[in-house]
Amino acid sequence: MIDLHLHLDGSVSPSTLIKIAKKENIDIPSFDESELVKFLECPIDCKSLNDYLTRFDLPGLVMQSKYGLSEIMYDLLSRLNEQGLIYTEVRFAPQLHLKKGLTQKEVVEAVLDGMNKAMKDFPIKAQLILCCMRGEHNHELNLETVRVAKEFLNKGVCAIDLAGAEALFKTYTFNEEFKLARELEIPFTIHAGESDSIDSIKTAIEFGARRIGHGIRAVDDEEFMNYLSKNKIGIEMCPNSNLQTKAVQNINEYPLKTFLNHGMLVTINTDNMTVSQTTIKKEFELLEEQLKITQTEKEKLLRNAVEISFTDEETKKELLRRMWL
Repeated sequence: MIDLHLHLDGSVSPSTLIKIAKKENIDIPSFDESELVKFLECPIDCKSLNDYLTRFDLPGLVMQSKYGLSEIMYDLLSRLNEQGLIYTEVRFAPQLHLKKGLTQKEVVEAVLDGMNKAMKDFPIKAQLILCCMRGEHNHELNLETVRVAKEFLNKGVCAIDLAGAEALFKTYTFNEEFKLARELEIPFTIHAGESDSIDSIKTAIEFGARRIGHGIRAVDDEEFMNYLSKNKIGIEMCPNSNLQTKAVQNINEYPLKTFLNHGMLVTINTDNMTVSQTTIKKEFELLEEQLKITQTEKEKLLRNAVEISFTDEETKKELLRRMWL
Protein backbone atom coordinates (compact mmCIF):
# COMPACT_ATOMS: atom_id res chain seq x y z
CA MET A 1 0.00 0.00 0.00
CA ILE A 2 0.99 3.62 -0.59
CA ASP A 3 -0.25 6.86 1.00
CA LEU A 4 0.64 10.11 -0.75
CA HIS A 5 -1.62 12.49 1.19
CA LEU A 6 -0.92 12.13 4.89
CA HIS A 7 -0.63 14.95 7.43
CA LEU A 8 1.82 14.45 10.29
CA ASP A 9 -0.11 16.57 12.79
CA GLY A 10 -3.39 14.88 11.92
CA SER A 11 -1.91 11.44 12.50
CA VAL A 12 -0.35 11.73 15.96
CA SER A 13 -1.16 8.67 18.06
CA PRO A 14 -2.67 9.30 21.52
CA SER A 15 0.06 7.18 23.15
CA THR A 16 2.88 9.22 21.62
CA LEU A 17 1.11 12.49 22.41
CA ILE A 18 0.87 11.44 26.07
CA LYS A 19 4.51 10.29 26.11
CA ILE A 20 5.77 13.66 24.89
CA ALA A 21 3.40 15.64 27.13
CA LYS A 22 4.68 13.79 30.21
CA LYS A 23 8.33 14.21 29.27
CA GLU A 24 7.99 17.92 28.51
CA ASN A 25 5.42 18.78 31.22
CA ILE A 26 2.79 19.88 28.73
CA ASP A 27 -0.79 20.26 29.98
CA ILE A 28 -3.25 18.20 27.93
CA PRO A 29 -6.96 17.42 28.52
CA SER A 30 -6.33 13.82 29.62
CA PHE A 31 -3.51 11.33 30.08
CA ASP A 32 -5.86 8.43 29.37
CA GLU A 33 -5.70 7.29 25.74
CA SER A 34 -9.38 6.39 25.45
CA GLU A 35 -10.33 9.82 26.78
CA LEU A 36 -7.72 11.77 24.84
CA VAL A 37 -8.86 10.41 21.49
CA LYS A 38 -12.16 12.28 21.96
CA PHE A 39 -10.20 15.53 21.67
CA LEU A 40 -8.30 14.34 18.60
CA GLU A 41 -10.85 12.72 16.33
CA CYS A 42 -13.27 14.51 14.05
CA PRO A 43 -16.67 15.04 15.73
CA ILE A 44 -19.57 13.02 14.35
CA ASP A 45 -21.49 16.23 13.65
CA CYS A 46 -18.55 17.91 11.87
CA LYS A 47 -20.00 20.73 9.80
CA SER A 48 -17.18 21.77 7.50
CA LEU A 49 -13.46 21.77 6.77
CA ASN A 50 -13.01 24.69 9.16
CA ASP A 51 -14.67 22.65 11.94
CA TYR A 52 -12.48 19.65 11.07
CA LEU A 53 -9.30 21.76 11.32
CA THR A 54 -9.92 22.56 15.01
CA ARG A 55 -8.76 19.02 15.85
CA PHE A 56 -5.18 19.98 14.97
CA ASP A 57 -4.75 22.33 17.93
CA LEU A 58 -4.00 19.62 20.52
CA PRO A 59 -1.32 17.74 18.50
CA GLY A 60 0.35 21.10 17.88
CA LEU A 61 1.13 21.41 21.60
CA VAL A 62 3.55 18.46 21.52
CA MET A 63 5.12 19.32 18.15
CA GLN A 64 7.24 22.27 19.28
CA SER A 65 10.49 20.49 20.17
CA LYS A 66 13.07 18.47 18.24
CA TYR A 67 12.32 15.50 20.47
CA GLY A 68 8.57 15.67 19.96
CA LEU A 69 8.78 16.08 16.19
CA SER A 70 11.26 13.24 15.79
CA GLU A 71 9.28 10.89 18.03
CA ILE A 72 6.00 11.59 16.23
CA MET A 73 7.51 10.93 12.80
CA TYR A 74 9.19 7.74 13.97
CA ASP A 75 5.98 6.47 15.57
CA LEU A 76 3.93 7.25 12.46
CA LEU A 77 6.24 5.29 10.16
CA SER A 78 6.33 2.44 12.66
CA ARG A 79 2.52 2.21 12.55
CA LEU A 80 2.42 2.52 8.76
CA ASN A 81 4.94 -0.29 8.45
CA GLU A 82 2.73 -2.49 10.66
CA GLN A 83 -0.17 -1.70 8.33
CA GLY A 84 1.81 -2.94 5.35
CA LEU A 85 2.67 0.35 3.68
CA ILE A 86 5.81 0.37 1.57
CA TYR A 87 5.94 4.06 0.64
CA THR A 88 4.48 7.30 1.94
CA GLU A 89 4.82 11.04 1.52
CA VAL A 90 4.15 12.78 4.83
CA ARG A 91 3.27 16.45 4.86
CA PHE A 92 3.40 19.14 7.51
CA ALA A 93 3.86 22.91 7.84
CA PRO A 94 7.20 23.84 9.46
CA GLN A 95 5.85 27.28 10.38
CA LEU A 96 3.37 25.73 12.83
CA HIS A 97 6.15 24.39 15.04
CA LEU A 98 8.09 27.53 15.98
CA LYS A 99 6.41 28.41 19.29
CA LYS A 100 9.34 27.25 21.45
CA GLY A 101 12.10 28.82 19.44
CA LEU A 102 12.85 26.33 16.66
CA THR A 103 13.53 27.63 13.17
CA GLN A 104 11.78 26.09 10.15
CA LYS A 105 15.08 24.47 9.18
CA GLU A 106 15.42 22.91 12.64
CA VAL A 107 11.82 21.65 12.47
CA VAL A 108 12.51 19.90 9.17
CA GLU A 109 15.77 18.45 10.48
CA ALA A 110 13.96 17.03 13.52
CA VAL A 111 11.27 15.36 11.41
CA LEU A 112 13.92 14.01 9.04
CA ASP A 113 15.74 12.59 12.06
CA GLY A 114 12.69 10.55 13.03
CA MET A 115 12.08 9.55 9.43
CA ASN A 116 15.63 8.35 8.81
CA LYS A 117 15.72 6.38 12.06
CA ALA A 118 12.45 4.67 11.10
CA MET A 119 13.68 3.82 7.63
CA LYS A 120 16.71 2.10 9.18
CA ASP A 121 14.44 0.04 11.41
CA PHE A 122 11.59 -0.75 9.00
CA PRO A 123 11.31 -1.64 5.29
CA ILE A 124 9.23 1.45 4.50
CA LYS A 125 10.32 4.34 2.29
CA ALA A 126 9.18 7.88 3.08
CA GLN A 127 9.64 11.46 1.95
CA LEU A 128 8.42 14.80 3.25
CA ILE A 129 6.17 17.43 1.67
CA LEU A 130 6.47 20.86 3.29
CA CYS A 131 3.20 22.80 3.50
CA CYS A 132 2.77 26.50 3.05
CA MET A 133 -0.31 27.63 4.97
CA ARG A 134 -3.36 29.56 3.87
CA GLY A 135 -3.51 32.63 6.10
CA GLU A 136 -3.53 36.40 6.22
CA HIS A 137 -0.22 37.40 7.78
CA ASN A 138 2.16 34.52 7.02
CA HIS A 139 3.45 35.43 3.57
CA GLU A 140 7.10 35.63 4.64
CA LEU A 141 6.80 32.37 6.58
CA ASN A 142 5.47 30.69 3.44
CA LEU A 143 8.36 31.99 1.34
CA GLU A 144 10.76 30.69 3.97
CA THR A 145 9.08 27.27 3.76
CA VAL A 146 9.72 27.23 0.01
CA ARG A 147 13.37 28.14 0.52
CA VAL A 148 13.82 25.48 3.22
CA ALA A 149 12.22 22.93 0.89
CA LYS A 150 14.83 23.77 -1.74
CA GLU A 151 17.62 23.28 0.80
CA PHE A 152 16.39 19.77 1.63
CA LEU A 153 15.08 18.81 -1.82
CA ASN A 154 16.16 15.25 -2.68
CA LYS A 155 17.54 14.95 0.86
CA GLY A 156 14.28 13.71 2.34
CA VAL A 157 12.01 16.49 1.08
CA CYS A 158 10.29 15.87 -2.25
CA ALA A 159 7.77 18.72 -2.73
CA ILE A 160 5.76 21.55 -1.22
CA ASP A 161 2.02 22.03 -0.72
CA LEU A 162 -0.55 24.65 0.25
CA ALA A 163 -2.90 23.63 3.07
CA GLY A 164 -5.47 25.19 5.38
CA ALA A 165 -8.86 26.89 5.11
CA GLU A 166 -9.29 26.90 1.33
CA ALA A 167 -12.60 28.77 1.17
CA LEU A 168 -11.37 31.55 3.47
CA PHE A 169 -7.99 32.09 1.82
CA LYS A 170 -8.30 31.69 -1.94
CA THR A 171 -5.67 29.82 -3.92
CA TYR A 172 -5.03 32.69 -6.34
CA THR A 173 -3.66 34.86 -3.51
CA PHE A 174 -0.63 32.56 -3.12
CA ASN A 175 0.88 33.19 -6.53
CA GLU A 176 4.21 34.47 -5.18
CA GLU A 177 4.92 31.31 -3.18
CA PHE A 178 4.51 29.08 -6.22
CA LYS A 179 6.32 31.49 -8.52
CA LEU A 180 9.32 31.03 -6.24
CA ALA A 181 8.79 27.24 -6.21
CA ARG A 182 8.86 27.19 -10.02
CA GLU A 183 12.04 29.30 -10.07
CA LEU A 184 13.69 26.90 -7.60
CA GLU A 185 12.37 23.86 -9.52
CA ILE A 186 10.51 22.40 -6.53
CA PRO A 187 7.63 20.05 -7.43
CA PHE A 188 4.34 20.81 -5.74
CA THR A 189 0.85 19.65 -5.00
CA ILE A 190 -1.92 22.00 -3.79
CA HIS A 191 -5.04 21.35 -1.72
CA ALA A 192 -7.80 22.51 -4.07
CA GLY A 193 -11.42 21.79 -4.86
CA GLU A 194 -12.12 20.47 -1.36
CA SER A 195 -14.06 23.34 0.23
CA ASP A 196 -13.82 25.80 -2.66
CA SER A 197 -14.97 25.70 -6.29
CA ILE A 198 -13.40 24.20 -9.38
CA ASP A 199 -11.70 27.57 -9.95
CA SER A 200 -9.36 26.73 -7.07
CA ILE A 201 -8.19 23.62 -8.93
CA LYS A 202 -7.78 25.55 -12.17
CA THR A 203 -5.65 28.15 -10.39
CA ALA A 204 -3.48 25.42 -8.87
CA ILE A 205 -2.91 23.95 -12.33
CA GLU A 206 -2.06 27.39 -13.71
CA PHE A 207 0.53 27.75 -10.94
CA GLY A 208 2.09 24.48 -12.14
CA ALA A 209 0.82 21.90 -9.64
CA ARG A 210 1.59 18.33 -10.72
CA ARG A 211 -0.92 16.97 -8.22
CA ILE A 212 -4.11 18.17 -6.54
CA GLY A 213 -5.08 17.42 -2.96
CA HIS A 214 -8.71 16.21 -2.87
CA GLY A 215 -9.85 17.81 -6.16
CA ILE A 216 -13.51 16.88 -5.62
CA ARG A 217 -14.97 19.81 -7.55
CA ALA A 218 -13.28 18.72 -10.78
CA VAL A 219 -16.41 16.62 -11.24
CA ASP A 220 -18.31 19.81 -12.09
CA ASP A 221 -16.71 20.14 -15.52
CA GLU A 222 -16.52 17.27 -18.03
CA GLU A 223 -14.02 19.06 -20.26
CA PHE A 224 -11.77 19.83 -17.31
CA MET A 225 -11.76 16.19 -16.17
CA ASN A 226 -10.56 15.24 -19.65
CA TYR A 227 -7.88 17.95 -19.39
CA LEU A 228 -6.63 16.54 -16.08
CA SER A 229 -6.50 13.06 -17.59
CA LYS A 230 -4.69 14.15 -20.75
CA ASN A 231 -2.12 16.16 -18.80
CA LYS A 232 -1.56 13.44 -16.19
CA ILE A 233 -2.39 15.63 -13.20
CA GLY A 234 -2.55 13.42 -10.10
CA ILE A 235 -5.56 13.55 -7.78
CA GLU A 236 -5.06 12.70 -4.10
CA MET A 237 -8.50 11.62 -2.87
CA CYS A 238 -9.22 10.98 0.82
CA PRO A 239 -12.71 9.41 1.08
CA ASN A 240 -13.38 9.40 4.84
CA SER A 241 -11.98 12.88 5.29
CA ASN A 242 -13.96 14.18 2.32
CA LEU A 243 -17.16 12.86 3.88
CA GLN A 244 -16.33 14.36 7.27
CA THR A 245 -15.52 17.83 5.93
CA LYS A 246 -18.64 17.77 3.75
CA ALA A 247 -16.67 18.02 0.52
CA VAL A 248 -19.40 15.54 -0.46
CA GLN A 249 -22.63 15.02 1.44
CA ASN A 250 -22.66 11.24 1.17
CA ILE A 251 -20.67 8.39 -0.34
CA ASN A 252 -23.07 8.04 -3.28
CA GLU A 253 -21.94 11.49 -4.46
CA TYR A 254 -18.27 10.57 -4.28
CA PRO A 255 -16.77 11.09 -7.78
CA LEU A 256 -14.10 8.38 -7.65
CA LYS A 257 -15.69 6.18 -10.33
CA THR A 258 -16.37 9.21 -12.51
CA PHE A 259 -12.73 10.23 -12.28
CA LEU A 260 -11.56 6.69 -13.06
CA ASN A 261 -13.90 6.50 -16.05
CA HIS A 262 -12.31 9.68 -17.38
CA GLY A 263 -8.86 8.12 -17.11
CA MET A 264 -7.72 10.49 -14.37
CA LEU A 265 -4.71 9.58 -12.22
CA VAL A 266 -6.71 9.14 -9.02
CA THR A 267 -5.17 7.83 -5.80
CA ILE A 268 -6.63 6.87 -2.41
CA ASN A 269 -5.12 8.27 0.77
CA THR A 270 -5.92 8.75 4.46
CA ASP A 271 -5.37 12.52 4.93
CA ASN A 272 -5.32 12.35 8.74
CA MET A 273 -5.19 8.92 10.36
CA THR A 274 -6.02 10.09 13.89
CA VAL A 275 -8.41 12.97 13.17
CA SER A 276 -10.37 10.82 10.69
CA GLN A 277 -9.84 7.59 12.69
CA THR A 278 -8.78 5.75 9.55
CA THR A 279 -6.08 3.70 7.84
CA ILE A 280 -5.39 3.08 4.17
CA LYS A 281 -7.01 -0.36 4.59
CA LYS A 282 -10.19 1.25 5.95
CA GLU A 283 -10.27 3.68 3.02
CA PHE A 284 -10.22 0.84 0.50
CA GLU A 285 -12.75 -1.15 2.52
CA LEU A 286 -15.15 1.80 2.39
CA LEU A 287 -14.80 1.98 -1.39
CA GLU A 288 -15.19 -1.78 -1.82
CA GLU A 289 -18.31 -1.91 0.35
CA GLN A 290 -20.04 1.30 -0.73
CA LEU A 291 -18.83 1.99 -4.27
CA LYS A 292 -18.15 -1.65 -5.22
CA ILE A 293 -14.74 -0.94 -6.69
CA THR A 294 -13.26 -4.01 -8.34
CA GLN A 295 -9.86 -5.60 -7.84
CA THR A 296 -8.86 -4.20 -11.24
CA GLU A 297 -9.84 -0.69 -10.13
CA LYS A 298 -7.99 -1.12 -6.86
CA GLU A 299 -4.83 -2.14 -8.72
CA LYS A 300 -5.26 0.88 -11.01
CA LEU A 301 -5.46 3.17 -7.98
CA LEU A 302 -2.25 1.66 -6.60
CA ARG A 303 -0.48 1.95 -9.94
CA ASN A 304 -1.59 5.58 -10.12
CA ALA A 305 -0.06 6.21 -6.69
CA VAL A 306 3.29 4.91 -7.91
CA GLU A 307 3.08 6.92 -11.12
CA ILE A 308 2.33 10.29 -9.49
CA SER A 309 4.62 9.87 -6.47
CA PHE A 310 7.35 12.50 -6.11
CA THR A 311 10.16 9.98 -6.40
CA ASP A 312 12.62 8.75 -9.00
CA GLU A 313 11.96 6.15 -11.67
CA GLU A 314 14.15 3.51 -10.03
CA THR A 315 12.15 3.75 -6.79
CA LYS A 316 8.90 3.58 -8.74
CA LYS A 317 10.01 0.34 -10.37
CA GLU A 318 10.95 -1.05 -6.96
CA LEU A 319 7.54 -0.10 -5.52
CA LEU A 320 5.76 -1.87 -8.38
CA ARG A 321 7.86 -4.98 -7.79
CA ARG A 322 7.08 -4.95 -4.07
CA MET A 323 3.35 -4.71 -4.76
CA TRP A 324 3.56 -7.60 -7.26
CA LEU A 325 1.88 -5.47 -9.91
